[in-house]
Amino acid sequence: MNHHPAGTDEALLAALDIGGTKIAGGLVGADGVLLHRLQVPTPATGDRHELMAAVTHVLDELARRPEWPRVRALGIGSAGPVDIAAGTVSPVNLPGWREFPLRAEAARHPAVGDLPVVLGGDAVAMTAAEHWRGAARPYRNALCLVVSTGVGAGLVLDGRLHTGTTGNAGHLGHISVDFEGRPCPCGARVCLEGLASGTAIARTAADSGWRPGPDGDTTATGVATAAKSGDPLALAAFDRAAQALAAGIAATATLVELDVAVIGGGVAAAGDILFTPLARHLSSYATLPFTRSLHLVPARLGTDAGLVGAAALARHALPDGNRTVFRN
Repeated sequence: MNHHPAGTDEALLAALDIGGTKIAGGLVGADGVLLHRLQVPTPATGDRHELMAAVTHVLDELARRPEWPRVRALGIGSAGPVDIAAGTVSPVNLPGWREFPLRAEAARHPAVGDLPVVLGGDAVAMTAAEHWRGAARPYRNALCLVVSTGVGAGLVLDGRLHTGTTGNAGHLGHISVDFEGRPCPCGARVCLEGLASGTAIARTAADSGWRPGPDGDTTATGVATAAKSGDPLALAAFDRAAQALAAGIAATATLVELDVAVIGGGVAAAGDILFTPLARHLSSYATLPFTRSLHLVPARLGTDAGLVGAAALARHALPDGNRTVFRN
């Protein structure tokens, strides 16, 4: 497929955001604004071919858009683990894909042709989005976290996205924050994710004797609702999660010198129920002089972050001359 040279019309980036419940596609403008979005349910129990068929369907729909000839690159953000060196994904919640060559398979789509195709993990994509157009934009050194079913994170160091060789740098959810207690499914002991994720918050609350209200919501959202009403057990569950997050953020800030920690994901929607104890605990963990000025802010891009972030990953892969079309 022929593509118009840069400058004929506004250049665009295509994006895919692949998760356990949905596969989304979008077109993103030169200013990082999401211009078009569509999504289909993820066939989570399907085999590798069914999963790829859903991705192909989304690409088919994007390629039918009249703006498609202006696309300069395709970015893919996927649930992980990912390996950007190999171009493969092995999402925990999609058993049909194990070391699946997603980058190569997407590149085979007729509409993609010779476009650059870039793969990244979903948390790294969120980080790229928040640095390009969100809460991390004013800062040169940032840790961006997605606190939801799990805890994912990514790093921006000296103004550049830091992915690591395989794309898993900043994997904060699997650093140990306690030397005792239950093992993590990853094989280590008491990882941050096991204390601070939405799943962990719900479990901590239930283990303490907390019971849901009339709506019967036993998830972290239900715990947050109870905490906002002053329920001491619900507040304690969020406090424990905040303490674990603070320990991880402070350790990262001590290691690489951060300017900001950006917190997104469903758990962050609890607002002050999370951020107030998080700030308090962070002040007791981040005690060295060069860590005390660390800013703590909520993410800004919400549900658009996956697609904008995938586009941001693609933007980084363009040759310098083409990259400048996509404004900082």
